[in-house]
Amino acid sequence: MATETGDDAAVYRLSDELALVQTVDFITPVVDDPYAFGAIAAANALSDVYAMGAKPVIALGIVSFPTKSLPLSVLGEIIRGSGDKAAEAGVSIIGGHSIDDNEPKYGLSVTGLVHPQKMITNAGARAGDVLVLTKPLGIGIITTGIDRRLVDRRTTDRVIAVMASLNRAASEAMVSVGVNACTDVTGFGLLGHLRVMAQASGVGARVSLSKVPVLAQAWDLAAKRVVPEGTHNNHRYLRNQVLWDESVSREAQLVLCDAQTSGGLLIAAAPERKEALLGALAARGISAVEIGQILDKEVGLRVTH
Repeated sequence: MATETGDDAAVYRLSDELALVQTVDFITPVVDDPYAFGAIAAANALSDVYAMGAKPVIALGIVSFPTKSLPLSVLGEIIRGSGDKAAEAGVSIIGGHSIDDNEPKYGLSVTGLVHPQKMITNAGARAGDVLVLTKPLGIGIITTGIDRRLVDRRTTDRVIAVMASLNRAASEAMVSVGVNACTDVTGFGLLGHLRVMAQASGVGARVSLSKVPVLAQAWDLAAKRVVPEGTHNNHRYLRNQVLWDESVSREAQLVLCDAQTSGGLLIAAAPERKEALLGALAARGISAVEIGQILDKEVGLRVTH
């Protein structure tokens, strides 16, 4: 069983050729549309399995719902959105459990399969590796802006599409090429998850701010201090553990620490495999970007412009 690296999913080896990958994740609504929320919650939960190079196969639904204040038709749409997203992933939702609660929450417990020798963890990054990110940042900031009615319809549609997008194709691409480490970027933000990867691997890392893809309106919202508390918590935790170049503004620091829902994969790959990885991702429609490099442990975690 692999749990010691801080990966989001646990792995239990059944045989020399087969292991179970198990995870659970559920969230509160990040958008008003219940169907979209269900799809996002499913994609978010499935991501932990994809980050380990595994194939999700079955899932159980986890539901908290205020039956006295919201119509059951809303719950029906949440479940329909989740079911459609799971079907897109080739996953069967075979059951679940629900409770009455004051606030809606939805997620999945997911079981996947992987060959033990082909499993990808966050602990294999090596000095010299390139860092590749498969989705833009700013999701947490923009969904906070949506909650405050500060985001236009076009941006709302864009962020929903990003969150609801499965990390399946990105996972298949990295498995086909062969990479050293991977994690998905969710609640701890880009730098929080990179820090966990660096610690688990015994390395340092550098991120180049100018290379990091960010949803455009996140910059404006961050400047207006429309930032979720989870992002502030990440920044407070990391601000003295990261070496920030003087040119990196506070807004940029918050974006790099932004708590994501259903974010992308952060992949560490040997430099000689970079072009093959980016090509495999592009062939699958993934607009991935090289954002930094794995360095020796003594360098620590650094952000340059």
